[in-house]
Amino acid sequence: MTTLINTLARRSAGALVVLCAACNMSVTNPGPIQDSQLNVPSAMPALVNGMSGDLSFALGNYIDRGALASGELAEAGNFAAEQQFFIGVIRPEDVNPDWANMQQARWSAENGLKRMQTVLGANFEKNVDTPRAYLYAGFANRLLGENVCTGVIDGGAAQSDTVYFQRADSLFTRAYTLATALSNTSVANAALGGRASVRAWQGNWTTAVADAALVPNNFVYNAIFGIGTTRENNDLANQTITRRETTVFGTTYATVFKDPRTPWDTIKTTSGAVQTGQDGKTKFFRQTKYTSLAASVPLVKGAELLLLRAEAALRGGDIPGMLALINTARTQYTGLTAIAAVPASTAAAWTLLQAERGSVTWLEGRRLWDLRRWGAEGTNAFLATRSKCVPVSTNELAANANLH
Repeated sequence: MTTLINTLARRSAGALVVLCAACNMSVTNPGPIQDSQLNVPSAMPALVNGMSGDLSFALGNYIDRGALASGELAEAGNFAAEQQFFIGVIRPEDVNPDWANMQQARWSAENGLKRMQTVLGANFEKNVDTPRAYLYAGFANRLLGENVCTGVIDGGAAQSDTVYFQRADSLFTRAYTLATALSNTSVANAALGGRASVRAWQGNWTTAVADAALVPNNFVYNAIFGIGTTRENNDLANQTITRRETTVFGTTYATVFKDPRTPWDTIKTTSGAVQTGQDGKTKFFRQTKYTSLAASVPLVKGAELLLLRAEAALRGGDIPGMLALINTARTQYTGLTAIAAVPASTAAAWTLLQAERGSVTWLEGRRLWDLRRWGAEGTNAFLATRSKCVPVSTNELAANANLH
C-alpha cells in the first residue's frame, strides 16, 4: 500500500499552521497491491486468477487478427494493421500488442508458479490452485507455439518455436498429475486435451490419441471473459457485435448456412439493404458465436479432440475410421447430421478433415497453426503466398540484445 504525504504551502498566515498542528495530512492510496502482499497462502487464488486473466486477455485480443490472417473473417473496417493481416501480411510493427500479451500470459503463469512454490513450500503440490496454475501456463505456451514464428523466452536468444510445445507438454503433464491427485476432473481433462494437442504438433500422434481418447466427447474448458472492465472483454465480440470491423462475408463460412459451429447473421439497414462494415462498403455478415463481451472462448473441447483423433486415423490411412470420428464430433452439435459418403480418395479425405476441424475450432485462435502445419506437409495451400505466423515484434527486437 502506498502512502502519499500532502505538504501545506507555506504562507504568512501563521495561524493556519497553529490550527493544523494536530492535523493528519496523509492520504492513503488503496492500490495497487504491493508485490510482497502476494507472498502469503491466502493470496494464491488471486494470483492464479491473474494468470487466467492474462491468458484470456492475450487470446481475446488476438482472435480477431488471427481470424483475418487465416481466412476465418474478412476485414470490413479501417484499422491499418488488421487490413495487413487480412491480405496475408503480418509485420513486426503490427504485432507489438499480441507478442507482448502472449509473452505476458506465459511469464505471469510460469513466474507465478515459482512464487507459489516458495510461498507454499511442502504444501505446493497439495494446494487446490496449483493444477490450475500449471494448466494456464500450458495453454499460454500453446498459444505462442501455435501462432508465433520464433521462440524467445524472457529476453533470451531466438529458438525454434517448438520450444513452446515442449514447455506446454511438461506443464500440462504436471497439471494432469496434480489435478488427478486432487480429484479435480475438469482441470485433469483440460490438461489431457491440451497435452494431446501439443504432442500431436510435436509428431507424437500415438500418445496424443491416447490422451484425447480419455477426454469426454462433450467436455469444454473455457477462457473466461467479463463485462467489468475493457480488459475483461472478449474483444472479438467488441469488434463484431459492438462494432462492425470484421465480417464473415467473403469467407468460406459465408457459404455455409445454419451450421451451429460457425453461426452468423446479416444486419439490415432501415431501407432493407444489408448493412456495411465500418469501412462503409463491405457487406457485414456478423459472427454470432460470441454475442456478449463476456462470452467465453473454448481452450479445449471434446469435439476438437475427436477431430484430432480423426486426423490421426487419416494419417494412418484409415479413412472410414476418420469419418466415424468426424461423425461422432458432429453429434455434439444440435442440427448436424452424419456424413454418409466415405471420401473416395486421400485428397478428398484431407479436404473434409480440414473443413470439419476448421468449423469446430472457428474463431478460437487455432486456425493459423493448422493451415501452417498442413501447408508444410503439402495438404493445404491457403498460406502459400501469405505470412504463416506472428513474427518477433518490433518492440522485442529493440529491447532484446540477444536478437541482434
